[in-house]
Formats: sequence, structure tokens, C-alpha cells
Amino acid sequence: MKEMLPRSWQGVLGEETEKPYFKELAEFVEEERERGPVYPPREEVFAALDATPYEQVKVLVLGQDPYHGAGQGHGLCFSVRPGVRTPPSLRNIYKELQDELGHPVPDNGYLMPWAEQGVLLLNAVLTVREGEANSHKGKGWEKFTDAVIRAVVDRPDPAVFVLWGNYAKKKLPLIDTERHAVVQGAHPSPLSAKRFFGSRPFTRIDEALAAQGHTPVNWRIPGRS
Repeated sequence: MKEMLPRSWQGVLGEETEKPYFKELAEFVEEERERGPVYPPREEVFAALDATPYEQVKVLVLGQDPYHGAGQGHGLCFSVRPGVRTPPSLRNIYKELQDELGHPVPDNGYLMPWAEQGVLLLNAVLTVREGEANSHKGKGWEKFTDAVIRAVVDRPDPAVFVLWGNYAKKKLPLIDTERHAVVQGAHPSPLSAKRFFGSRPFTRIDEALAAQGHTPVNWRIPGRS
């Protein structure tokens, strides 16, 4: 897997891929692929890092693990490919986006337009067995994605870290909150959406970006029909 690490991230993560845990992780994922479907496909495991180069990260949104349905997970947290039904958590994100900023609910769940503006859509675990949420939890991905978070924290340029839900909030100790901004809130899952709605995360992110001297994100997702 280390050969697929995007060039812009190799300088800050290359040593991580040489550590024993990463080699064991790579072997585990390959063994899992031999047994059955694993998502996302091999070539999209680092899709989030590929879509948002290291130097361009201004927002980091942390998810948990990929969608585990066929054709869903493609390497960006909360996002699905065009043509795939928008999952519940993303529908709730869109509802908040509409209520907060007035953007129409998109006809697709493809979040690449955000990633291309510097929004790193990072899952804490980068692979999953088909039909089994959290099936690759605790196998080493968390160490690697913690290193991704630390790499962004260590840059001179500040960023905004978005931590939705208790799982994501556990990463707060990794972030230097003196230099970086943190937007915390409930997870957009249907289980906690009542507390997510009205939290105005997109306004808070853009305000933090402005304070850092960055341009705001255009959160509107274009229609694809």
C-alpha cells in the first residue's frame, strides 16, 4: 500500500509506512481482500489524501470508517460515488447545510468539490469488510491516520479540524488548539441528528478560516442529473 501514497504526503508520512505496524496492516488488508470484498477498492484507499494535497489542507473533517455497502465507500469520509443513494448521515449534513446557508439539497452525495477546495475528508480507519462496519478497527489504521492529523497540526499554516461525535472528539489531544481551530458537535447520524441540527458548523468553519486568513469554502454541491 505504501507505493500508493500520494506524492504530496510522502515526505510527512513516508517513514510511517516503514514501521512494523504498517507492514502488518498492509498484510492484513491484502488477506482480507483475498477472502472477500473490501471497500474502498485498493486504488482508492488513499483517495482523500490524493484529492487534497498536504500543502492545500485548510479543513480536516474526521469520519470513522468507510461505508460498507457495495459501491459506496470511495475513500472520502461521508461521500459516495455519483449515482449511489445519499446515506442518512450525509442527508442530515445536507439538511443542516440547507437550513444554515440556504443551499439546495444536492441530487448526489459526491463530496469531491469540497476535497478539491482543501477539505480533507479523512476516515480514522481507511478500509472495511463488506457488510461489517468497524471490521478493520484496531488493525493499525488509527495509528496511521493519527499521523496524518499530526502532520497537518505540525504545518506552519493553521487549519480547522471538524470533530463530529464522540469518536472524533477523542482526537482533540492531537491538535494544538493554540494555533488551529476546532469545530466540535454532535454526529450527523440519525441517532444524534437532533443535536447536530442547528449547530451551524459550516458558518463556524468559514469564520475560523477567515480568522486564519483563508478563503471560505463553497459548500454548494453541484447537481449531476
